Amino acid sequence: MKIAIFPGSFDPFTIGHYSVVTRALSFVDEVVIAIGVNDAKKTLFPLDKRIEIINKTFVHEPRIRVESYDSLTVDFAKEINATIILRGIRSIADFEYEKTVADANRRLSGIDTILLFTEPQHSFISSTVVRDILRYDKDVKCFLPPNVSIDDLKI
Repeated sequence: MKIAIFPGSFDPFTIGHYSVVTRALSFVDEVVIAIGVNDAKKTLFPLDKRIEIINKTFVHEPRIRVESYDSLTVDFAKEINATIILRGIRSIADFEYEKTVADANRRLSGIDTILLFTEPQHSFISSTVVRDILRYDKDVKCFLPPNVSIDDLKI
């Protein structure tokens, strides 16, 4: 069974993340969306809100589960028997960095990393951008995955 882990903080979960996860379902049996929990990192949404939004996005997809973790990604990947680590990239600059991380992960764990570009129209969309747009009360619908509304983001 091929299990892919897609690690990140996902604050909030964006259309770019959605495109990576849905494309991964074409070559794996299950995707674990792993939300990194780090007390030092400031987040807009509490963990339960982030999990709620992701679950709402994939409400009809039983091959996706959401879990939180506070260890190294490679350690958590081994813990859940992941065979692939997924990484979303938005630009060529991201690609160079993520390739370095993928090589390190492979050396540490033996688990391959697959780098997937987000869809071109979302290539520069990140959670930080959405966070800033929300802060200034701008329309963020085009950045959100299907089934998620602006009201879902209200805390």
